Amino acid sequence: MARKYTFKGKSIEELQALTVDEFSRIIKSRKRRMLNRGNPRLKKLLEKIAKARKLIAAGKDKVIRTHVREAPILPEWVGLKFGIHNGKEFKQVLIKEEMVGRRLGEFAHTTGRVLHSGPGVGATRGSKFIPLK
Repeated sequence: MARKYTFKGKSIEELQALTVDEFSRIIKSRKRRMLNRGNPRLKKLLEKIAKARKLIAAGKDKVIRTHVREAPILPEWVGLKFGIHNGKEFKQVLIKEEMVGRRLGEFAHTTGRVLHSGPGVGATRGSKFIPLK
């Protein structure tokens, strides 16, 4: 039997039925502050999402591009595709139930993994004497 996802004891259907104000009461204070203070960047993002929902309802696939990495993920965003800017490019992220209550930036990492290989020609003084094939 598959386990049903819950957030603070509420199913995703119950969360989606809540208003933004009601949802803000059950999330942590830092994210609640972001919602309640009326950040202009977040308001602009919410307007963009409302427009995108209309396009998605019409049958078009829409990716919502944003720089607002600190925006808390709301329950009504589940199923939407976001292009989250990581400082260089927009990383495409599909919002899932488990992401509700977290921040957008957590899913588009700003730093990549560094893979170092062996020294190449010109890397050290000793590499001058390595024969080239």
